[in-house]
Amino acid sequence: MLMVISPAKTLDFESTAVTSTHTQPRYLDDSAKLIERLRKMSIADIASLMKLSDKLAGLNAARYESWQTPFNIDNAKQAVLAFKGDVYTGLDADSLDEAGFEFAQQHLRILSGLYGVLKPLDLIQPYRLEMGTKLDNTGGKDLYAFWGSKLRDSLQQDEALQDGVLINLASNEYFKAVEAKKLKARIITPVFKDWKNGQYKMISFYAKKARGLMSRYIIDNKLTEPDALKQFDYEGYRFSEDMSKADEWVFIRDHE
Repeated sequence: MLMVISPAKTLDFESTAVTSTHTQPRYLDDSAKLIERLRKMSIADIASLMKLSDKLAGLNAARYESWQTPFNIDNAKQAVLAFKGDVYTGLDADSLDEAGFEFAQQHLRILSGLYGVLKPLDLIQPYRLEMGTKLDNTGGKDLYAFWGSKLRDSLQQDEALQDGVLINLASNEYFKAVEAKKLKARIITPVFKDWKNGQYKMISFYAKKARGLMSRYIIDNKLTEPDALKQFDYEGYRFSEDMSKADEWVFIRDHE
């Protein structure tokens, strides 16, 4: 059983990593091609393309300029420890033990606009490049064209997916890149809803954090069978048989 999550815009390269164990991203050569393309853009172009302030565009232009290989523990950081958005708040990778990191390394993948597919302990350097960015490149008009079938092929060949079960905990923007319809797997998509104003509804912040919580639940319990996910109960969530349909499994919570 393999699970996929999205990356985060918020990064932490200041705090010390809780583990020195690390691996190298599979598609670094492709990442270098994208960096080369990005380096040709002005700060104004970056700001326009990514809808950023001039300050943020300048920060990322500097990141592209300083990006260099080879990656090592001194100039890069493990992806699961470097990302710090809502999903990663729920995942709380800093508190994983050695066995937790080992299981995550085998069963968790992070989709990325710059790096393609990452294992949790793959080293990355700071960047900003969302999968939906319409950056024209050698592959076409956007990043979906650039990555083509590579991300799907990577997941398909993954040892953890040989049982044919993929848990989709990524956003639509990122999951689109894996060409799911061509993937030979049963895809289970958990959906998280909170009670608000008299009904259960998806609230972005809570849903993102819940994706991280479920990732952590799978890691903590070393789950390899999908039905075991229905016992997920972190922070008050519970499985709703009535609201679920086929492989879209709904988890609800009555209060934050």
